[in-house]
Amino acid sequence: MLNETFDWDRLRIFRAVAELGSMSAAADKLGGSVPTISRRISELERALRTELLKRSTRGIDLTEAGRLLLRHANLMADIVSAAHDDVSDSDTPDAGPVHIMTCDALGPYWLAPIQPEFRMRHPGVELTLSTSNRIPDLLENEADIAIQYEQPKRSELICRRMGVVHYLCFASKDYLAQNGAPASLSDFHEHGCLLHEGYVHQSSRWADGAELARRLIPFSLVTNCTATLISSCLAGGGVAVLPSYVAAAYPALVPLPLPAMASIQFWLSYTERIRRLGRGQVVIEWLRQAFDPAKSGWFRESLVRP
Repeated sequence: MLNETFDWDRLRIFRAVAELGSMSAAADKLGGSVPTISRRISELERALRTELLKRSTRGIDLTEAGRLLLRHANLMADIVSAAHDDVSDSDTPDAGPVHIMTCDALGPYWLAPIQPEFRMRHPGVELTLSTSNRIPDLLENEADIAIQYEQPKRSELICRRMGVVHYLCFASKDYLAQNGAPASLSDFHEHGCLLHEGYVHQSSRWADGAELARRLIPFSLVTNCTATLISSCLAGGGVAVLPSYVAAAYPALVPLPLPAMASIQFWLSYTERIRRLGRGQVVIEWLRQAFDPAKSGWFRESLVRP
């Protein structure tokens, strides 16, 4: 009875329906038909003697039993994937692909410059470094490791708080020579202000008046790309709000003697499967060292000014 109840094919179909929200979408993804998908779900519900899905004109919602089963099914999928990787990688524990997804600035301006050193020590590891302001679904293999500004809530993920990113105001030397520097937030209306549209995380941690300033100041540029912010700032486009560590890569940018605009926490998260892989372990350790506040003062609780 146990083997029949936990037939992996049924669970695989159930996961697809639960995560996509419809049987037709699950059929498209799995290459089956809607009647077959529906029949397999009904078989699973009969075997478990409980309703897993509520069907309506809006789509499909999970029952409480369905949500519980989905958590277990995700764990089972992770274990199966880990077993496959452990066996296939048993002869090369320090080799193979690892996909890191991080926010727009931490990847290009902190991790990318130190990646060559990592490659010298672990030439067999093939890193993919993606940037996005969207949080990836690690359980759906959208990435192997995530670095994000929101604390992960899913219990299936391993999560570590890594440190704090401090945001400061920067301007180019030419801009300051022509326009001077703002002495306070109240002076910003006289300057071109450059802002990243992703600066919405942990709004309670933004400095007093910063949120009001965001609403009142006429920004000369709002973008979703840190490279665009930096390029505009270097060209004299205005005062840009940037992570403090950008100063290490761009000495031509002058950090202004204003209070930090925000101090934002960030987290490292990954699955048990990645933790078990040899290549996953070396990448996780590299990331821990890269953001260690004792070694990199930029990420300490208290601001270390450039």
